[in-house]
Amino acid sequence: MKRTGFISIVGRPNVGKSTLLNSILGEKIAIVSPKPQTTRTRIAGIETRGEDQFVFLDTPGIFKPQNTLGDFMVKVANSTMQESDAVILVADAGYRPGDVEEKIIEYLKKSGTPAVLALNKVDLYRREQIAEAIVAYAELFDFHAVVPISAKRGKAVNEILDECAKLLREADWFYEEDMITDQPQRQMVAEIIREKILRTLDKEIPHGVAVVIEEYRDEGSIVRIRAEIFCEKASHKGILVGKNGETLKRIGSYAREDMEKLLDAQVYLNLWVKVKENWRESARGILDFGYTEE
Repeated sequence: MKRTGFISIVGRPNVGKSTLLNSILGEKIAIVSPKPQTTRTRIAGIETRGEDQFVFLDTPGIFKPQNTLGDFMVKVANSTMQESDAVILVADAGYRPGDVEEKIIEYLKKSGTPAVLALNKVDLYRREQIAEAIVAYAELFDFHAVVPISAKRGKAVNEILDECAKLLREADWFYEEDMITDQPQRQMVAEIIREKILRTLDKEIPHGVAVVIEEYRDEGSIVRIRAEIFCEKASHKGILVGKNGETLKRIGSYAREDMEKLLDAQVYLNLWVKVKENWRESARGILDFGYTEE
């Protein structure tokens, strides 16, 4: 009998949700960076094992939003959790529950949604610290399972899968057996570019960047891509481009390397930088760049 289930991966920003998803799948489908708020929308990762198909939903971190884009990201995380059969709450193993975790647990109590607690980054803390965190969470909620993990190193990730398998329901699969994500390649390519911007630039500039794929031509062994990078200020454009275009060239080089692995083809990448002031502040601005709940 086939079984399946939608399992949302939730938690505060920069706690390792996307890293966990990539580790589960053994493929990089969600971008990661040391900066918070890297994930902006829901990303489905599909893992099929035997008769079981897991549909993991990576979500933006839950935080106090400062603009319209932030409002959208938190709304996506909350609505995804509400539509799921089960939840993985990812939390830092070295800390007790905070406001974000307590808010998620409050939802779990009201909804009756089963949840697995993944205490991440265990390699950074003493056993005593991890044990204190486990006790603190156990006092708040009866989790289906508590699994200390290191998503970055792949430690105990299979245990997360084993526990989630117990929460699946008997039903036909939603996706073909060989699918690992529902993301179109154009979207994945745009996200790769944004990841390289996040990793190349410092401070606030990367968070005000959006990437739009204007041209995507698959010619078999060669894929030609033209992308526009939008930032919020003319001064940010200068930083993105860099002296003699060196920063933009570096971003393009890093992005092209990942794209060629993803697409298994040679990539010709053409990047342009444009300014759209304060686009994160308006509903129209975020809609123009494809941030919708659809």
